Amino acid sequence: MFTVNEIHEAHTKVKSGADFPKYIQEIKKMGVKSFETWVKDSHTNYFGSNNFSTQSEAQYPDLSIQEISNKEEFARLLKIHQQGETDYFTFCHHCAETGVEKWVVDLDALTCTYYDKKGNEVLTEQIPG
Repeated sequence: MFTVNEIHEAHTKVKSGADFPKYIQEIKKMGVKSFETWVKDSHTNYFGSNNFSTQSEAQYPDLSIQEISNKEEFARLLKIHQQGETDYFTFCHHCAETGVEKWVVDLDALTCTYYDKKGNEVLTEQIPG
């Protein structure tokens, strides 16, 4: 199975959203099936085969997540991030400001789904393979 340290090592290569697809392929090879990242503090739950799971520590002090999501503004800011114009911490701030509480990545389906605080889907996107 995989460790949080191995995943973090792969993540160090991610400088912007433009690097995300390569990161996904790398951790998929490690055995990661899915993960959910909580915007509040960027702790992440990772899931593998045979009910294996592990969790990372908080990456920064708690952010306040807006109660109401703004899908249009989030989509605009996500696009900017994916073009490499913002770093990860800035992206997390943008998520919080637009009401995104977490995202869930399915490495088999190659999808990333963003959710608001009520558990409603804000946006699902295909991850380039």
